[in-house]
Amino acid sequence: MNLTSLTCPELITLQTTFLSREDAINAMAEQLDQQGKLHDKNAFLQAVFAREEQGPTALGEGLAVPHGKTDAVKEAAFAVATLREPLTWQGIDEDEEVNLIFLLAIPNAEAGSTHMQLLTALTTALVDDDIRAGVSSATSAETLLALLSQEATDTQPVVESEVVSAAGNAPVIVCVTACPAGIAHTYMAAEYLEKTGKKLGYRVFVEKQGANGIEDRLSAEQIQQARAVVFATEVAVKEIERFEGLPRIEVPVAEPIKHAERILKEAAQQERGQAAQPVATSTSARKPSVKTELKQALLSGISYAVPLIVAGGTVLAVAVLIAQMFDLQSVYGEEGSWLWMYRQLGGGLLGTLMVPVLAAYTAYSLADKPALGPGFAAGVAANLIGSGFLGGVVGGLIAGYVMRWIKQHIRLNPAFNGFLTFYLYPVLGTLVTGSLMLFVIGKPVAMLNHGLTEWLNSLSGTNALLLGALIGLFVSFDLGGPVNKAAYAFCLGAMANGVFGPYAIFGSVKMVSAFTVTASTLLAPRLFKDFEIETGKSTWLLGLAGITEGAIPMAIEDPVRVIGSFLLGSVVTGAMIGAAGIGLSTPGAGIFSLFLLHDAGIGKLAAAAIWLGAALVGTVISTLTLILWRGHAMKNGKFKTNVSTQS
Repeated sequence: MNLTSLTCPELITLQTTFLSREDAINAMAEQLDQQGKLHDKNAFLQAVFAREEQGPTALGEGLAVPHGKTDAVKEAAFAVATLREPLTWQGIDEDEEVNLIFLLAIPNAEAGSTHMQLLTALTTALVDDDIRAGVSSATSAETLLALLSQEATDTQPVVESEVVSAAGNAPVIVCVTACPAGIAHTYMAAEYLEKTGKKLGYRVFVEKQGANGIEDRLSAEQIQQARAVVFATEVAVKEIERFEGLPRIEVPVAEPIKHAERILKEAAQQERGQAAQPVATSTSARKPSVKTELKQALLSGISYAVPLIVAGGTVLAVAVLIAQMFDLQSVYGEEGSWLWMYRQLGGGLLGTLMVPVLAAYTAYSLADKPALGPGFAAGVAANLIGSGFLGGVVGGLIAGYVMRWIKQHIRLNPAFNGFLTFYLYPVLGTLVTGSLMLFVIGKPVAMLNHGLTEWLNSLSGTNALLLGALIGLFVSFDLGGPVNKAAYAFCLGAMANGVFGPYAIFGSVKMVSAFTVTASTLLAPRLFKDFEIETGKSTWLLGLAGITEGAIPMAIEDPVRVIGSFLLGSVVTGAMIGAAGIGLSTPGAGIFSLFLLHDAGIGKLAAAAIWLGAALVGTVISTLTLILWRGHAMKNGKFKTNVSTQS
């Protein structure tokens, strides 16, 4: 890719200084806007800051590549800034010092093409120490553009035939790189490993498991000849069974950027053995804690179940709305009718498939593909014995850890890998997991699930109010993060067991943060920055759809005051819904939940009024709190805005 075709001298700032990461991104976005690359600068900034929240964009070696993929971008482009004084930027393991920033602007339509090509080309070029140093010290835009246009001839991959001819003379090392986003770190780590391998005289082959799937797939011959495998990953390695029998070095994906030589030398010292184990090194010994592992497994299971939940809930909502709007209740309840079929389709996704999918992908997070079959079996068993959502979670964890143990202790000659993967592992795992669920662990879990259901159904008055307040606190605490997801899991579990109050609380509270951003910026624009005001123009729509993430840009700018204000209103909203006893059995319907509420005997209209009214009351509280708090901070010089016109 010709990098210079996507930038120009007017988008390059050399040897400058910024006060903060946000200051740098705002200034560079302004350059892109002035050069006609953006339809809407503020919407673009919102996308960039949302991406910053998802994960680090500092890639090591003083380089940061923030980026935004949005329809607010008119045409793909990037701005460049080199810094006299380094900025602190979030990295994968810890904050990093950054002195070179590339801000990428990508239209949504080019997210899978130009975006990938640009990031790959940039990381490939800047992995060269001389080019990176030259770009950082450039004194003219022309010099920088000339450096970016150079062909990095020494970073071309070694062809496979070289391995065959040199197998007896140099160690062969295979590597897999993968990061959560599957883009920048994946390719940058690969480039450093390949480049360092050439320097050391090793034959290094790197498979990149990124956003485009598996690229440069390692062949059976390469794996067979390899002395060891290096996993530079932050996510589960796909098809990991291919590497059975190989000693493996496991490091974070950013580690090769700094220590590729040490990693490869350590791999070259390994001898292929009959029972290969992960090599314990100073960098690879950092295993996730059990708590982290459990959280990742649960979130993985939920993420795979969410599409079923949204699809099933939406289909059910549409069927109910049609029945109510056109007075087709008799058709809705008539077995075999078209409306009844839609009802069964949505209900099947939620009632039949949700728990098995949750269990299967919870297990997959712990033990990869061989755990899928036992995980599905655990979910089916959970449905059979009535342990519901909680049983699915427990069953998925059991299946994952059982399969991990089986994979570690039952090994055969590599020639029998197919038999292990497609027969012995799934059959043995299913029998063990299924038996544990049906006859040992499943029954107590079902009793616990039944007890939890009875307790939730019995809540009333003060107890229901407190539960609502607690759910409200969790929902707005991190706006879609792990705490929010924990509340989501609890509410879904309750709904799956026929307790509909918690999800009604969840659905109402989700609107509070988004509505607050809009209301506060409309009422007191002088207290907010330009991009916050622009953000507020659209977040109310996201609130109607039940999306909390739209409030993230404002929360990043002023987390204590903004999140604190959200929490006050959310707690009140949750408490009001909990005390009212309203229920909601259809997830993912957003504002259309108004038509699907369980009214607790107070009538559909009253239930709808309370459900929406509680969200508005919470919004008023949060908005007033935020305005007063922000105003006090500005008065005392603790916060400044860049709004040019005071209102």
